[in-house]
Amino acid sequence: MTDGVIENSDSGQTARSDVPVLQVKGLGVDYGVDKVWVPAAIDLNYEVRAGEVLAIVGESGSGKSASSMSLLGLLPENSRTTGSVKLNGKEILGLTGSKLRQIRGRDVAVIFQEPMTAMNPVYTIGFQIVETIRLHNEISPEEAKERALKLLDMVELPDPDKAFKSYPHQLSGGQRQRAMIAQSLSCDPKLLIADEPTTALDVTVQAEILDLMRNLRSKLNSAIVLITHDMGVVADLADHIVVMSKGRIVEAGTAEQIFHNPQHEYTRKLLAAVPHLGQGGDDAEEVDITAALAAATQTELRAVDQNELMRRERANQARLEEAERAADTSRGAAVLQLTDVAIEYPKQGRVPAFRAVEGANLAIYPGEILGLVGESGSGKTTIGRAAVGLLPVAAGSLTVTGKEISNATRKELFELRRNVGMVFQDPSSSLNPRLPLGESIGEPMFLAKVAKGADLQKRIETLLDQVELPRAYRNRYPHELSGGQKQRVGIARALSLKPKLLVADEPTSALDVSVQATVLELLKNLQLELGFACLFVTHDLAVVDLMSDRICVMRRGKIVEQGTRDQILRRPQDPYTQRLLAAVPLPNPEKQRERRELRAKLLASAE
Repeated sequence: MTDGVIENSDSGQTARSDVPVLQVKGLGVDYGVDKVWVPAAIDLNYEVRAGEVLAIVGESGSGKSASSMSLLGLLPENSRTTGSVKLNGKEILGLTGSKLRQIRGRDVAVIFQEPMTAMNPVYTIGFQIVETIRLHNEISPEEAKERALKLLDMVELPDPDKAFKSYPHQLSGGQRQRAMIAQSLSCDPKLLIADEPTTALDVTVQAEILDLMRNLRSKLNSAIVLITHDMGVVADLADHIVVMSKGRIVEAGTAEQIFHNPQHEYTRKLLAAVPHLGQGGDDAEEVDITAALAAATQTELRAVDQNELMRRERANQARLEEAERAADTSRGAAVLQLTDVAIEYPKQGRVPAFRAVEGANLAIYPGEILGLVGESGSGKTTIGRAAVGLLPVAAGSLTVTGKEISNATRKELFELRRNVGMVFQDPSSSLNPRLPLGESIGEPMFLAKVAKGADLQKRIETLLDQVELPRAYRNRYPHELSGGQKQRVGIARALSLKPKLLVADEPTSALDVSVQATVLELLKNLQLELGFACLFVTHDLAVVDLMSDRICVMRRGKIVEQGTRDQILRRPQDPYTQRLLAAVPLPNPEKQRERRELRAKLLASAE
């Protein structure tokens, strides 16, 4: 490695050429803002060979996406690029019109972060793949369809024919991402740019997509540029890493060099901010998740018949009841209590009612954080919404601060919500863009008639102090703040009425890893200071491990396992919990390889 250029090294891959597929020298990207050129990427130098994965990592605003999109001329009109970009030895920077269109899709393909917005919603998956194939190849519609079906099978979609005829909204997030990968591979590209390909996915789906990309790399021998801020994903897939900060490459090297011997202070800070599954809690001994899964694997690697499944279900129900009886009642009455709760989404037109949660039992006590985890569609957000009275309870008992809300009147719900605060997933969409931040924070107190005038202004200032934001920010608007700052405002607003229960729904999933770390630390400190109970809803097990006193695991609308942090992480009993833990990527290349092998064994035992 010299002057930021990554040299070729043998990392176990085969069939690599001495000529780089992509060679970037002195690349610069600038945006024109108010008649001034503002740099987004400065003097970038790197190269990628066939069969290699280069990960470009950094926080939002570091320039990683802007520099990568510039390779294909996908930047807005107020931008300019300088330097040199060679694809298989040929200069491509500055190409326009038909010459650039020939390269897009055929030689270089992109997998975007959110397939729902990248794919056309009015055309079927099959039509869009066939269109891409025929645009770059002179073949008949029948041949293009046959090739599209083979691609959908290659990316391991369960029913390629059904997926071919489906529209994007008819597929799950993971299936849409697979379909987009199939479209990207339709013309056998020499270079694949994957821009945050797993950020919007659940941990188990993410693991499947990473397995798929790893297998495709060996099959197609394409060069891959992976753009991400998830260091666990980087450890799972990358051969080489480029670390960017403020538009510049601050460090570059092999995955082993960056993870085990980082040289730059920013790289060390980035790695330190990554939450590691198994490091939560105050005890000195770190939980070895891999060892716990290995122990579980020894007992799980055998055929499971129907009687065994029934036995496990009965044993699991007994564990849940025992955990419920063992709850420490000395902490007082539960702030949130669910007893055999079922929650339904009501019928809408021809769409019948859908029961999203069935037979849920859990309790949260004052000063306690309960982590509710599971994949998308497991019902965890549904429980959070029901806890604040936004969804009706179809059966069972749901009490908040000792008051039953399953049959509460509108007036009773209004009073109840004064004791409940909610932090939403996306701070940008949950704050009114037309209101100054001070008004957004003070609005709940004003509407509840607990403060007004000078008293209200004083409380707003106190809340800003608590979430560690300058008091001057009260006059700013949401668009003037970063994502982490907006989430702090959301937390301040949720705590404005001094709630006894806080429901945090994926509060850090939209944030960079270092910003996520500061927001989590703030939330933890506020919880210790104010003593509210917290229902922490997330699919990130490392985050819930860091935050929670107890963990509750959901699958397909049912609670499959719950217990203390150590019970769930050290001795996972339910096979689904084991697979969930095994799917979490580790920010360590060697340990991640071990975890991947264990996950394969667990999946094999479940078949």
